[in-house]
Amino acid sequence: MFRIRQWIKMLLQNVLLPVVYGWYRRKPVQPGRILMADAHHDEMPFSMRRVWEELKKRGYEPELFIANFSHLSFGAMAAFLIRFMKAYAQAECVFICDYFLPASSCKKRKETKLIQLWHSCGLMKKIAFDAGDDIPKNYHGDMFSNYTYLTMSAPVCVPVHARALHLDKSRIRATGISRTDYYFDADWNTKCRERFLEQYPQAHGKKIAVWAPTFRGNAAMPYLVGTEDVKRAARELGDAWFVVIKAHPHIDAHGKVSNCDLPTEELFSLADLLITDYSSTMFDYLIYRKPLVLFAPDLAEYEKKRGFYLDYRKMPFPVVEDGTQLAETIRGAAQEWKKHEKEIEDFIYLYTGSCDGNATERILELAGLERQIQ
Repeated sequence: MFRIRQWIKMLLQNVLLPVVYGWYRRKPVQPGRILMADAHHDEMPFSMRRVWEELKKRGYEPELFIANFSHLSFGAMAAFLIRFMKAYAQAECVFICDYFLPASSCKKRKETKLIQLWHSCGLMKKIAFDAGDDIPKNYHGDMFSNYTYLTMSAPVCVPVHARALHLDKSRIRATGISRTDYYFDADWNTKCRERFLEQYPQAHGKKIAVWAPTFRGNAAMPYLVGTEDVKRAARELGDAWFVVIKAHPHIDAHGKVSNCDLPTEELFSLADLLITDYSSTMFDYLIYRKPLVLFAPDLAEYEKKRGFYLDYRKMPFPVVEDGTQLAETIRGAAQEWKKHEKEIEDFIYLYTGSCDGNATERILELAGLERQIQ
């Protein structure tokens, strides 16, 4: 049954969607028609929100095509895709922030700009054609060739993504990642802190550590490593600390592990320390210039199976592979940060140097949407 569904999906992707697009592209592009599309969330992803807000301020009315395909019936998904292709055929600009296969189902018209906002900063684990299982083995096509531009957090990311995505470097721009503009927004940060303490008053007056690991496996069968070690460390740290467990949504979808319902990005401004593993959230968090601990109990295995773009053990942050040492490392993390402050600052600039609070402005200029509609 699974194989039949996969064949039907491929037929939809490679036959029906191109036909729909070809039929509706007979009409000209509609100036000012902007789409924002995602197939992995039930509501607008955080990575898109800043662009959407700015477009609304400028008088645009973006059309949203947001759905979590894993939550849709086949019929509902097919209807969604056909609606998207009709609009895509006549859109001036389309924004995505993750893999979105419908946008690659056929060669798009040159007049339409497809902007990939991307969903991660920096460089960490290998992706796309550099990784073994990122792209479905039954996928036939060029997932990235329609991108007009792909936005990155720093120039060092450009050549790596060009190779991993088989994309010309001229289409990859170090504009900064749009969502990171929030981290420079004092009002937004204040609201995040207030919201957290309102929901978790027991954290008031304590140091806050956030464990935000990535998932292993794939979205259909994800798993997590180190949960019991983190819980033990929380007990060892005692009442002086409040430890937040924030698992990847794929993990919580298969049985909730998180003890906090707020989005991960809203926790960065209030956290005194982040604990993570191979997640690119570390680069977002480091924009706040606060201590970080890398807890990677399966580092050797992960390195062998997936691989990294950097030398994991040479990053200027404490790396813990033995969970029994986690609490002690957390207590000493602030002192370790001070000892390596210059090296850390260079690291942050290297991987997120274009994230300065003005990324969205540069992205909309790149898209040719810098002027407000009159």
